[in-house]
Amino acid sequence: MSLRIVLADDSVLLREGIARLLVEAGFEVVGQAGDAPALITTVREQHPDVALIDIRMPPTHTDEGLRAAEAIRAEHGNAVGILVLSQYVETTFALRLVADGEGGMGYLLKDRLEDLDELSDAIRRVARGGSVIDPEVVAQLVGRRRVKAPIDDLTEREREVLSLIAEGRSNQAICDHLFLAPKTVEAHIANIFSKLELLPAPDDHRRVLAVLAYLRG
Repeated sequence: MSLRIVLADDSVLLREGIARLLVEAGFEVVGQAGDAPALITTVREQHPDVALIDIRMPPTHTDEGLRAAEAIRAEHGNAVGILVLSQYVETTFALRLVADGEGGMGYLLKDRLEDLDELSDAIRRVARGGSVIDPEVVAQLVGRRRVKAPIDDLTEREREVLSLIAEGRSNQAICDHLFLAPKTVEAHIANIFSKLELLPAPDDHRRVLAVLAYLRG
């Protein structure tokens, strides 16, 4: 079955354009909204798999979309995946989205809309409960100065692997990107979990916790 999507953006033209692209990619667009209250109502009525939300909406065009995403998560839990779109890299907002460590949340720059395959992949990963962080956000967060932390013990290769996990990549995608064997990637991930002192738990959950440790630095 195709994933059901609700779109929220105050630009009707942009919404319609995204909706057309998503339908062509095999998704079902079940609702659209131009502001946060309409979005929350539409999600409540349509029960989508994923809500695709512009971070800046009326009336102030600051963080209405982000606050609506948080309200949707509070009301619906992981039943609705959330992918927030932003024109600019806003690391504080990105961290707010993934702060609960529960997954099913993502933050993507609008530039990614030009790559339908990348956008579709991000939507599917969020729908499956994964976390998606735009590579530009990851790059800015990694470049920050910070105090000594367990993450400093990671090797350069382990950092590369964790950076790709932060983008929401699967083990196989990491293998393909770094030209590594599956067992090698699995070993790097095991080392990451160990160095970050993440106790045994479902791997999906530990991946999210590792990403949080990485981003918070």
